[in-house]
Amino acid sequence: MKQLLNLSFVEYTNQTYLVGEYDLPYATCPNLICIDYFALFSETYNYQKTNNTCVCFYQYDNEFDGINGLFNAIYYREEKLLEKYKNRLKNVKYVVAPDYSQCGDIPRIENIYRLFKSRIVSNWLLLECNIVVIPNITYANENYFDVMLSGMEDTEIVAISTKGSIKEPKEKELLLKAIKYTTDNLHQLKKFFVYSVCSSDDTIHKLFEYPSSKGIEIVVPSNTLKERNVASRKARQNGQDKK
Repeated sequence: MKQLLNLSFVEYTNQTYLVGEYDLPYATCPNLICIDYFALFSETYNYQKTNNTCVCFYQYDNEFDGINGLFNAIYYREEKLLEKYKNRLKNVKYVVAPDYSQCGDIPRIENIYRLFKSRIVSNWLLLECNIVVIPNITYANENYFDVMLSGMEDTEIVAISTKGSIKEPKEKELLLKAIKYTTDNLHQLKKFFVYSVCSSDDTIHKLFEYPSSKGIEIVVPSNTLKERNVASRKARQNGQDKK
């Protein structure tokens, strides 16, 4: 009957509890893991880059969402497609909850639905693939801060991307506010895992001075773009040294 009504997803909401005004599924992760590399979902060749690689979705949505995306496979219970995703992720230990893009100029209900999609996929990854899922900090603007943390009250770890939020002053200001809001409202928080493409971690640690001052650990794993930018920076420095 559930499949006839397109309600296959309730198999995963029924195995947790729902929180807040919008009944978002509970999301938590204990501070028991170590991550040293972020592999994008599209970078299957990097899934085993290290023993502690974490798969993340910090890229355009069409890389992981769509007609044949993971959420649709769960929602419509497409068994062959689900098996394909299980095989793809079979050796993955850690995943950041899917980062379905939040936009300030679309209806609020769509942004909240995207959060809901992320939680459904997270529960599937946990229950069907036995993968540790790290809650993700994502928002369109300040009006979504309370919603983004709904159901995450007990988590000790979160992940956040700073890509595209540093050079633009307004985006940087919003990022700083999101970091502070998360720090002040997740009272069990022990660690931020930060997806950064900056060639220097000094930039990131300066952005996260507030949670650091509260004793929260800031971890900046490597990733493909970060490695590329670090290499470019070293090449420029070597070129200057030769002059």
